[in-house]
Amino acid sequence: MSNQEYRQPPVYQQTSSMAVISLISGIASFFILPFLGAIAAIIVGNMAKKEIKQSAGALTGESMAQWGMILGWVNIGLSAVGFCLAMLVFFGAISLPFCFIPFANGFN
Repeated sequence: MSNQEYRQPPVYQQTSSMAVISLISGIASFFILPFLGAIAAIIVGNMAKKEIKQSAGALTGESMAQWGMILGWVNIGLSAVGFCLAMLVFFGAISLPFCFIPFANGFN
């Protein structure tokens, strides 16, 4: 019997693809898909964080998933504020700023 040393193969960490998708969706929610991208970023970000925790160190990217979720929530908050302001203007509770008055009645 020979006395051989057991060598474990090197462990490589891989970035979670769902974390990358969450970050991309969070960024895209400000430019391409305003509301749907934000919802996708939040859902996929939660799934990525769960996947990373269950991988026992084989997957990384928790900060990307977290930032995707943050960007998604910020976009939803800004969308809600914009929607509320639009409703207040539509129902006449507040008036348009002076810079929009020439465009309020059309181009006659």
